[in-house]
Formats: sequence, structure tokens, C-alpha cells
Amino acid sequence: MGGPGTRIALAEDDVLLREGIANLLEEAGYDVVCRAGDAAELLAFVRDAAPDLVIIDIRMPPTCTIEGLNAARVIREDHPKAGILLLSAHVEVDHAMELLATGQRVGYLLKHRVASVSDFIETIERILAGDSVVDPVLVRELFAARHREDPLEQLTPREREVLALMAEGRSNAGIAHRLWIAEGTVEKHVRSILARLRLPETEEDHRRVLAVITFLERR
Repeated sequence: MGGPGTRIALAEDDVLLREGIANLLEEAGYDVVCRAGDAAELLAFVRDAAPDLVIIDIRMPPTCTIEGLNAARVIREDHPKAGILLLSAHVEVDHAMELLATGQRVGYLLKHRVASVSDFIETIERILAGDSVVDPVLVRELFAARHREDPLEQLTPREREVLALMAEGRSNAGIAHRLWIAEGTVEKHVRSILARLRLPETEEDHRRVLAVITFLERR
């Protein structure tokens, strides 16, 4: 857990925001041992004195793209016990997924959440305790993205049944027998499934395999 003696390294290129966060943390009893303006400065410090928690802005100089995320990767590899909290002004789904996949003691928070002192301190405490913390806005975006990108959502209930039986390795005749429908009807369902999944126009058996793979990946 956090509290007195907990050492935090902070990396944020916006001076006012960096100082504001640092002051907030110190008022809460944390020891802010580093106030870096870029990822290189942060990494240099962490190499010499591993802190308990690192707070990093995802977008930092010189390109303001993913320097902070890259620094987080290095820190997680070299200092796996250090907690990591990424801050971002925008919802960046791919970056969040990569971070959270690294395991415990990680967090992803939108910058405007810092304004709620109690929520911000609670997030830090949870990360220090070993939890993974995700901003609620990001959770909604992740759910929405998953829903939007699920190709199986386009299938009818009957097409899902047909695809499930295809995944069991059944032929069109076997599917027709199982569902008590005509084999010609199964063929129509299969063509519709392949079209809805937007599989490339290649050899038919290959497209069936791709359809089955898509089904299994979404289970």
C-alpha cells in the first residue's frame, strides 16, 4: 500500500500539470522523487533508483506519440515490481490493452480524472496494492469497440447455428440432417455467412476454414 515513504516518479511534459500532480501527491503524503519532462529523463532516473510507482503521460517529447508507453514497457521489463499508471488526454484503446496485458500493478487514467483528488489517490492506492485499474470511460470504449468489431453480430441465429456445426467439422449434408432442413438451405446459409463475414473470394473450402477460425476466436 501507499502512504508515507512511498516513492513516486512522475513524467509529464506539461509543466503546470506536472507540478500540480506532484503537489497533490505530496499533500497526500507521497514522496515524489522524480519530476521528469520527458521519457528519457524518467528512464535515466528509474535505472538508478527504482521507485514504487511511476506515473507517465503516454504522449511525450520529442514526437508526442507513444514515448511514454515505450518507457512503460522498459520499466515493466526492468522493474516488474514497480507500479505503472499511464495518463492520457484521449481514449487510446490499443495502448490500454497492451498495458493491461502486462499483468498486475498497472493503471490507465484519463487526465481529467486527476481533478477528482479522492478518485486519483484511490487509483494510486489500488495499483500499489497490486490491482489493475482502468478508467471507466475507457472501459465503455473497449466494450463498444469489441461490440463494433465482432463480425458474428451480423449473423442471424440460424446462421450462427450453421457456423457452430461447421466448426464441429460437419459437412453441409451433416448440418442439414442435424437441423432438419434441406441441404440446399444449408448451402444458402453458408454463402450468406461467408458474405457477412466479408471473407475473401477464394477457394470455397478455404473460406469455410476462415469462417470457423473467426467463430472460434470470438467464443
